[in-house]
Amino acid sequence: MPTAYEHGGRLTQAGTTVDPILVEIVQGTLASVEMEVETSIARTSRSPMIRDAHDFRAGIHDRQLRKLTGRSYSALVHPVARDFPLAEMAEGDVYFHNDVYESEGGIGHLPDLCVTVPVFHEGEVVAFVQAFGHHDDIGGAVPGSMPSNATSVHEEGLAVPPIKLWDKGVPNKAALRIMTRNSRMPDSLAADLDAECSACLMGARRLGELFARYGRADIEAAFDTILDQTTETYRREILSQIPDGTYVWEDYAEHDGVDDPRLHTQRITLTKVSDAPADPENGRPAGPRLIIDFTGTAPQAKGPINHCGDYVGGNFLKKWLAPILRNLADSPERMAELDVNEGVVPLIEMRFPDKGTLLTPVFPAPTNARTFVILRLLGVLAGVVAKAVDGRMPADQETIRYTGVYGKDRDGNDYLMREVLGGGSGGRYYADGEDTIHVVPDSRNLPTEFTESRFPFLVERLGLAVDSGGAGLHRGGLGYEKHIRMLRDAHFMSIADRSILACWGVKGGRAGMPFSVTVDLGGPDEREVDALADAEPVRAGQVIRIRTTGGGGWGDPLDRPYDAVERDLRWGKVSFEGARRDYGVVATGTKDAPTIDVEASDRLRDELRADRPEQEPFFDRGPGYARLADGRPSADVDWL
Repeated sequence: MPTAYEHGGRLTQAGTTVDPILVEIVQGTLASVEMEVETSIARTSRSPMIRDAHDFRAGIHDRQLRKLTGRSYSALVHPVARDFPLAEMAEGDVYFHNDVYESEGGIGHLPDLCVTVPVFHEGEVVAFVQAFGHHDDIGGAVPGSMPSNATSVHEEGLAVPPIKLWDKGVPNKAALRIMTRNSRMPDSLAADLDAECSACLMGARRLGELFARYGRADIEAAFDTILDQTTETYRREILSQIPDGTYVWEDYAEHDGVDDPRLHTQRITLTKVSDAPADPENGRPAGPRLIIDFTGTAPQAKGPINHCGDYVGGNFLKKWLAPILRNLADSPERMAELDVNEGVVPLIEMRFPDKGTLLTPVFPAPTNARTFVILRLLGVLAGVVAKAVDGRMPADQETIRYTGVYGKDRDGNDYLMREVLGGGSGGRYYADGEDTIHVVPDSRNLPTEFTESRFPFLVERLGLAVDSGGAGLHRGGLGYEKHIRMLRDAHFMSIADRSILACWGVKGGRAGMPFSVTVDLGGPDEREVDALADAEPVRAGQVIRIRTTGGGGWGDPLDRPYDAVERDLRWGKVSFEGARRDYGVVATGTKDAPTIDVEASDRLRDELRADRPEQEPFFDRGPGYARLADGRPSADVDWL
C-alpha cells in the first residue's frame, strides 16, 4: 500500500540560505520538544512497560514525512498521510494505528501502539509529532499479546489500521472502548493512550509556537539544512571509511516458536560505491552510496519472527540500521555526537528479495517476535562492515528479550509483570563492551523496589553474570543474572533468542555466553526453560534464574594485558577458572586480592597458542552454531 501523498522531497529550493544561528535554535528546539514529549509520557503513563521500562519513543517529522530528530528512532507518518489527506486534517486531531502490515514498516508488532498529531501554522499542516510504545496487552492468545507459537497475526491481538482517534480535540470513545475491551489490562491501556495523545498534542503546540515566532519559510529552510548537514556529515566522515567493493555476511535467528530450532538466515551483501550517479526519482544525490541487498535471507517463518521491512523502500530500516555506521567515526566522542535522521536515507539504497521472506512476509504471517530479525540485522550490518574495515567495528551486542511472570496477586486480581532485561554489548577495537545495556534507547529494567511492592515475588539477586562476556583483547560486556522467588503460583513467559547461538566475537575475540532461564533453581524440580515460553508453571517458593547474553569479544584474548584480567578478577567479572580457560592467566589468592603468576601464565599462553589451528575464522559464533549447522564450526562467510 504505497504512500499516496508526495513525500521525501525538499521543502525549499536547493541552495536556499538560512541564518546558521537560526538552524542551531531550530535543531535545539526540536530536540527539546522531543524530550519534553517523552518526559510527559513517562510521568503520566501507567503501565510498567511505558512508565518504568521506558519502552517508547517520540519523533518529529516535517510535512514531507521526513524524520527531523535524531535522539531516538521512531515510527513513520506515511500510513497516516496515505489514508488521511493533509488538507482535511484539523488542529486537535490525533491519528492512531498499530497494524503491522498497514504501517509501511514503522510498526513491528501489535503491542506497539502509535499516535500521530499534525502541527499547524496559519491553518496548514507543517509538521507531525508522533509517539509509539510497547503496551502491556492488546488482546490475542496470551497475556502480553506475544504468543511465541503464533502462526498468524490474528492470534497476536487487535490490529487497527490508521484511524482518527481524536477529532478536533474530542476523543473517539467508541474506538477507545473497542481497544480497551480487547485488552486484559484495560485501565493501563487507556491511561497510556491518554498520556501519549496528550503529550503529542502538547508537542504540536510547542512546534506551532516555533513556526509563529520565526515564520514558515525560515523554519522549513532550517529543516532542509539540518537534514543536508546530516547527509554531508555521513558522506564525509562515515562512508569514506568503507573501501569501495562488495562484502557479504550473514547471521541467524535460532528458532521461531513453531519449528524445531534451525538457522533462519539473514544475509546482507554490502556494496560501497564512491561515484554513484544521481537518482533524482528516489532522492539520491550523486556520490558515495551504500547498497544493502538482503537477497539470501531465509523464507518467512511459520512462527512470529518475521518483520515487514520492504515498505517505502526500506525507509524505517535505513534509519534503524544507520546508528551502527556511527562506529566508523574518528572517535567515540564524535560517534556520540552524530544524530540519525532522514539525512541518512539518501545515502543508502536497499534491495529486497521477493515477497515471502523474513523481511518481506506475506499477510497474515505473525510478527510479534520480529526483534529476532531486526535486531539481528544490526549485527549483520556490523559484521559485513567489519569485513570491509579489518574489524574496526564492535563485536556482537546484546539482543532484546522480554521476560516476565503473570497470575493472580494476593487480592485475587490479574497481574502481568514483564520487563526488557538488557545484556552485554560487544568489545570494541579501543575498549571493552558495556555491561547490561539496553539496545532500545533509554529503556531500562524495572526497579526492584517497584516490582516487589506491586507483584507477588521477591528479587533475591540482581547482578552481573560472571564470565558471560566474550573473551578478547577487549572483553565483551556482561549480561544480567536475576533471581526471582515467587510468593504465589504463577506462570513465566519469555520472548528471547540467543539461547543457542551466542553473540559473536570478531578478529580473534570469542563469543559471549548465551541466554538461559532456570526454574526451581536448586530445588527438586530444577529445569531449563525454553527461551520462547508463554506459560511455564512456577510454584510458590520456587526461584527463577534469568541469565542474559554477554557481548562478543574483540581481538585475541591471549593478548589481553595481565592487569586487565587482574582487574576483572577483582571486580568479579571473570572467575579464576575463566581467567585460566579463556585468557591463559594463572591466578591465585582471593577475589579481593588476586595474584597473577606471570611466568606460569606466559607458559600457559604459549601452550594455548601452539594448540590453535594455523588459520581461524574472522568471526567466532560459539559452540551453539555447530549444533544447528550439522557440526560445522563456522560459516563460509566467516572467513576473510
